[in-house]
Order: sequence, then structure tokens, then C-alpha cells
Amino acid sequence: MKVELLAPAGNFSKLKTALYFGADACYIGGKDFSLRSFADNFGRDEIISAVNHAHSFNKKVYIAVNIFAKNADFKLLSDYLSFLNDTGADGLIISDSGVFACAKKYAPKLDIHISTQANLTNKHAVKFWAEQGATRAVLARELSLEEIAEIHDFVPEIELEAFVHGAMCISYSGRCLLSNYLSGRESNRGECVQACRWNYQIRKSDNLSDSGWLDMEEDNRGTYILNSKDLNMSAYLNKMAEAGVCSFKIEGRMKSEYYLATVINAYRRCIDGGFTPLIERELLTAAHRDYTTAYTLGSNDKTVNYTDSQTKGDCDYIGNIISGGDKTAVIEMRTRFKVGDELEILSPTQNFLKTFKVEKAFTSAGEQVEDCKLVQENYTVNCPYTLSAGDIVRRRK
Repeated sequence: MKVELLAPAGNFSKLKTALYFGADACYIGGKDFSLRSFADNFGRDEIISAVNHAHSFNKKVYIAVNIFAKNADFKLLSDYLSFLNDTGADGLIISDSGVFACAKKYAPKLDIHISTQANLTNKHAVKFWAEQGATRAVLARELSLEEIAEIHDFVPEIELEAFVHGAMCISYSGRCLLSNYLSGRESNRGECVQACRWNYQIRKSDNLSDSGWLDMEEDNRGTYILNSKDLNMSAYLNKMAEAGVCSFKIEGRMKSEYYLATVINAYRRCIDGGFTPLIERELLTAAHRDYTTAYTLGSNDKTVNYTDSQTKGDCDYIGNIISGGDKTAVIEMRTRFKVGDELEILSPTQNFLKTFKVEKAFTSAGEQVEDCKLVQENYTVNCPYTLSAGDIVRRRK
């Protein structure tokens, strides 16, 4: 069975990056009804452009309509679903049964995927949604391979999608009230402030007016008692496929283009060529927390990242390749670099991991410089390889 590599895209630029680096499909959100309100997200014209762009490469787009809806949401929902029905998108991601019923009525041409927010933790729940007409179930992160296989055997007619990489939520399948309680922002309606990532303290007395604070420590390792590790299943993709998973999902509609390029490129190569030490090393280059396999291999009480919020990774993101030519490349700069620096290429092509030394650099006005310090300036540099627009250059720390 051919598996799908499914990538997040918080905006159109990220969608193009995800597809360029090997995603088979992307999931996106509109300006409303999606659980990532602080991503750029897609306006209606952008959704149409995203679908057309993906289809031009024979790839797919799924649109998240996965909030926990309230009564007032349905006043606008039917019009939005009718619009999505006409875009030619490949499916909707839905968690709420009321939204599901509306989608059946107003977007009958679109497949419906049941979101992980619906807490699909057992075969009977998956069977129920299949009988309602859902074509795919996005499984809860709390399931083991054995449980996934049992679901697949019980409901073989429905596709199974599972997360393989990215941030984990300390709460059960993302259902959390901590953000609501501490900030007034509703996590289940796309406004989570990630309060679980904060550094916490405790008072030294029961007197709430007492201003004295003590650092909270957990086994002498720090104060990040709610900060989950990041999921990394790259070494177990074959086992997941054997259990019945047909879509490998990467988390991260809020993540940077560089993060997406790095992770998607690694998983594309892992799917096509198998897990290697190179893949393991590559997944350390972008910002991440300590990795975990969570509960996929069974019970696990080592899923909290006590030491810090996250590491910045092993590489600096220098910039995007705008164009490549005969022994030159144009870099849209993101991080300062200088003549003499050795840059490494991140690419889906054979140029992946090749390096070159910057010997000359010119601004877009043709001025030769030693220090490339203007953010988003297009610098032309020497490069012995023919690079393509969409490639990325980085610098090892």
C-alpha cells in the first residue's frame, strides 16, 4: 500500500515549500472554523489558489474545519462549506458532529476526515464514523501500534491517518482548558497560548496576597512540568504502515518554512529509502524538543520535556534560494552570513547536504559586500552547484 506524507501549511508560501520538499498532500485552514487561529491561514481566493497549485502537481489539499462549534458558528458555516464544496479540495477535517452533518448537506462532493480532536481511541468510534460516511479517521495520539492494527482489522474500509512528527499536547488528544483558564483564549477554538510550555513557580504560603515565590522543580531537572516532548516516529514508519496507517501526518501549521522543509525532506527520504542515521541527524537540525515515540510502542511515562522549552537545532537558517545559475545562486537572506562562511544545501534534489564556501557576495544593486546583513535582501553568491528556486541554505553551528 502506498502511504501518503501529509504536511501542514499555515500559508500559501508554506504550502509551496511543503509540496516542493516532498509532501503528497497538505492540510490547511481558512480564516474561520480552524484550530490554528494564529497561523496566517487562507482567505477564500488563497484556498482556491492552494488547491489549484497542489493539483497541478497531482497532490492534494485537505481543509480543516475542526473547531468545537457553538450555536452562533452555524450562521456562517453553511455558506463557507458550500464555498469549499466548489473549490475542488480533496477533503474536510472535522471534529464536531454538528459540523459533520452540515458538511454532508452543504459540501457533498468532499470527503470527510474525522479530526484527532474527536478522540478516536477505539475501533467502535471509528466504525461509527465510517457508517456515517467518513472516509478517513485521524487517530488519537494515545494509541499503540497494536491498537491501531486492531482498528484497521475491525474497520478496513476507512483510511487511517496518524501523527508521526511534531509537537505533542500534554492534554488528552488536544482537549485542554488551561489556555482558557490562564489567558481567556480558547484552545479548542484555535486560540491556544501554549500555557503548557511556560516556566511555572509556586507560592511559599497559602496566603494569596503573599508576593513570595519559589521556583518549582521536578526531580531537580527544571520547571517545565507540563511541557511535552516532540513526537518522532521516523524509525517506525514501516511498523505504522503494517498496522494499517496510510497517511503519515506532520504537525506544525505554526512552524517556519525552514522547519517544514527540513522535516518533510527527512520523512520523504525515509519513506522512499528507509530510516538511516542521516535521517536521525537531519531531524536534529531544526528547532525541536527532546523526541519521544509517545504511546505508539506501548505505555510510556517519559513524555515530558523537563529541561527547557525547546532547543534551537543544529543549524542556522540562512535563506531561500530565489534562483540558481552557472556557478552562482541568489539567496533571499533570513540570517546574517559573511564571506568565508561555509553553507550547506537543503534540497529535495541530489544537492542535499552539499556544501560550498562563500567567496564573493553582491547585493541586488550589484554592490560587492563582505557582510550580508540586510534581512530579505537578495544576495548573489558563488556556488558550484546548480540550485533551484525553493532550495534552502543553512549554516552548521
